[in-house]
Amino acid sequence: MSVETSFDGNKRERVVVIAPGRGCYNKEELGYLHSLHSDKLAFIEGIDAYRKPLQQESIYALDGRDKYSFKLHTAGENASALIYACAMADFMDIDTEKYEIVAVTGNSMGWYIALACVGALDSDGAIDVINTMGSMMQAGLIGGQLIYPEMDEEWKQDKTQRDLIDKAIEQVNDEVGCQVYTSILLGGYRVLAGNEAGLKRLESTLPNIDDRYPMRLYNHGAFHSPLLGDISMRGLASLGEILFSKPSVPLIDGEGGIWTPQSTDIAKLRSYTLGAQVTQTYDFTKAVHVAVKEFAPDKLIVLGPGNTLGGPIAQSLIDIDWFGWGGKSDFSLSQSESPKLLAMGNEQQRQQVVTG
Repeated sequence: MSVETSFDGNKRERVVVIAPGRGCYNKEELGYLHSLHSDKLAFIEGIDAYRKPLQQESIYALDGRDKYSFKLHTAGENASALIYACAMADFMDIDTEKYEIVAVTGNSMGWYIALACVGALDSDGAIDVINTMGSMMQAGLIGGQLIYPEMDEEWKQDKTQRDLIDKAIEQVNDEVGCQVYTSILLGGYRVLAGNEAGLKRLESTLPNIDDRYPMRLYNHGAFHSPLLGDISMRGLASLGEILFSKPSVPLIDGEGGIWTPQSTDIAKLRSYTLGAQVTQTYDFTKAVHVAVKEFAPDKLIVLGPGNTLGGPIAQSLIDIDWFGWGGKSDFSLSQSESPKLLAMGNEQQRQQVVTG
């Protein structure tokens, strides 16, 4: 349990902070910066100042539009910067008198945000890395992604489903011109990346579930797969080691590796961030497992915008019976009585996290 004491003598709860990835800024999140973070204009204007010479629209203006546009708001060069701004602003609002942040991790693009949260990228370096990597496919997406469940109704891992997905991947890759890969291990879901031929074949191979899955992810490229080898090389060529620093708080990456303030090799951190993190499977489930097993937090805080990570995090914890959660029903009961998972994109839970 908590051992740190705040300035007023009260015990602080230990928390792991988790940053979201692409796909969390949707219609419901339009106006997130305006409604929650109008007090952080200097931070937001710094992002817009970086984007202006690139002839990219102001994120504050994007957030303030009257209507949400799939084409505009989900484009890589806009979505990445918007999500970073919202998540980083949320991180600034965490009440550190109440909570001791013992580790930080993130999902997919959330890795870049996690780097910013712990100072491994400063504010200038963070928007440089996030905007650069988010804009790499501005001229046209490389491949795409789809998502498919591999859990049962109680959010427990289903070996039959896992085997079915693995078999489908193998079958599709045996066909001429088809490429598909496991992109993200996301709690009870598998995110799959591939070229268009591979994804179309996969959609016809995987059984339809509830007329919803397999689900294509709009405006998503083939992230975390060998198809982004060129993107990785371009990132390594344009983003120097000078942008990176040692983290002030331990980081858990998409392989379950821990980067500590004492032991981080900056060159290796950059190499992972722009190399393996881009071209290999991102194991978010493992990152969550390592975070709770190694740092024993009292709670987990998920940065906004939105709350798309709530389910995958709970499913990851159910997988190891953490907090005594043996299934979805245990999680739901626990959250209704005394939440262990606090999403800042949820208005009620946000109030338990922010100062005041």
